[in-house]
Amino acid sequence: MGQVVIENIYKDFNDVRVLKGISAKLDLGGQYVIEGASGSGKSTLLYLIGGLDRPTSGKIHVDKYEVSKMSDAGLAKYRNRNVGFVFQFHFLLPSMKCLDNILLPARIAGVDEKEVEIWIRDLSKRLGVPHCLDKFPYQLSGGEQQRVNIIRALSLKPKLLLCDEPTGNLDSKNTQIVVDLLHELSQEFNSTLIVVTHDLKVSQSFQNKFVIEDGHFIG
Repeated sequence: MGQVVIENIYKDFNDVRVLKGISAKLDLGGQYVIEGASGSGKSTLLYLIGGLDRPTSGKIHVDKYEVSKMSDAGLAKYRNRNVGFVFQFHFLLPSMKCLDNILLPARIAGVDEKEVEIWIRDLSKRLGVPHCLDKFPYQLSGGEQQRVNIIRALSLKPKLLLCDEPTGNLDSKNTQIVVDLLHELSQEFNSTLIVVTHDLKVSQSFQNKFVIEDGHFIG
């Protein structure tokens, strides 16, 4: 089984050192939570793993990819084909209906949209939001928007499912629904699930836990 290997990662923003020598190994197909307070560096690490940013120094390998050394074009292709992102804010385009929002990664990748749409519609039924596909994002509740966001993240069956405070804007009922879905779907499709959170209830649903404090893993 492949691994996500994080090797001595430092990340600076101007004169501020956010990550200070982070190292870890995560098995592909596993489910992990990174817990920590706001400003601890947990989201920064997630973005580095997902290829949204580059480390100041150190290496990140995801299976055969050395993410930390890729070109901009290589990173864009890596993200599109291998990574699904779920953020606290859904970032759905307000001018497009939800189905078109969900199909955007497939269009960018140049894959068969008809096949992807069949999978999307099936997944929307399982998540209880088939009625949302022909609506605009502003017509949905917060829980519905986040489930549409999850469908978009899973539309190309990514190897990595990276979630940054995915329940931050949800009530307790919808938080439980979303967390259960993330566990279930990542296991079903053998996607590596990494969730960043400061919510202890979310964190407690994971067996594999990293705690980050002041740019370091502790414990």
